[in-house]
Parts: sequence; structure tokens; C-alpha cells
Amino acid sequence: MVVPISYYLILSAILFSIGVAAFLVKRNIISVFMSIELMLNAVNLSFVAFAHHWHQVSGQIFVFFVMVVAAAEAAVGLAIIIAVFRTRNTLNVDSVDLMKL
Repeated sequence: MVVPISYYLILSAILFSIGVAAFLVKRNIISVFMSIELMLNAVNLSFVAFAHHWHQVSGQIFVFFVMVVAAAEAAVGLAIIIAVFRTRNTLNVDSVDLMKL
């Protein structure tokens, strides 16, 4: 039994929409980064679905590079979040003013 590609694409669209909605609504920096990661994973799901559908390895290779970039983004992002929290004592996006020392 084969799962149709449309199911994967619908799931990917739902995950991406949840990520966009959370990115726009949430005010916590950690939640914003988690929303970005959710959007990247939704795109990865569609890449893998199309790669499997067309029997191409290039989509899966591209997913690997996106995952590497996401891991680097998470490491650098968390380091920036820790630095901002230590200086500002808040993680609220509206309260953090990066222009003020």
C-alpha cells in the first residue's frame, strides 16, 4: 500500500502554516526559533516526498544540506539568545532593544 504524495504535501503545508502562524503570533524568542525550525522541517518533508515520488536522490541530498544549515542556525541562534538573555534579562521580542546597550 502506497501513501499518495498529496498526503505528504498536505501535511507539509499544515506544518508550514503552523510554523508561520506561531512565528507571527509568539513573542518569545525561543518560540520564534522553534517556529522557524518547524517551517524548515515542513519544507524538508515536501523535498523528501517529491524525491521519493520521482525516484531522485537530489531531493534527499538537498534535505541533508538544509538539516546541516538548520543545526548550525540552532547552535548560533541559541548562543545569541543566551547572550541577549544575560544582558537584557528577558526573551520577549517586544522588550528586547538591540540598539540599546
